[in-house]
Amino acid sequence: MSLHADLGGDEAIGMALDRFYAKVLTDSRVSPYFDGLDVDRIKARQKDFLAMAFGGPNRYTGRNLHAAHERARQQGLDEEGYDIFMSHFRDTLEELGVPETKIEEVMTIAHTGKDDVLGH
Repeated sequence: MSLHADLGGDEAIGMALDRFYAKVLTDSRVSPYFDGLDVDRIKARQKDFLAMAFGGPNRYTGRNLHAAHERARQQGLDEEGYDIFMSHFRDTLEELGVPETKIEEVMTIAHTGKDDVLGH
């Protein structure tokens, strides 16, 4: 079974993203990166991206990670900001009761894109 299925599929990923963005958008350290953006559109794209990354259906048609985060980098996204996002992501998974072994799998996959997100 894929990690996508282990996590509960698209529905569970969508719920996790709703909680994650609720945290991010109320955190003044990172919320400015989303000013003027359609967060619902971002969540829909991210849901498809994560489904693909976690071994589920590949419906993602968006930009690559480097291009998708260009605006945030221009606004000053750095290691500290990245770590804040990842902390909110981990906290969300923990709140949803995802087992630690699965959280580690998710975080390992998520961290593979760090260099692209930060432009390294």
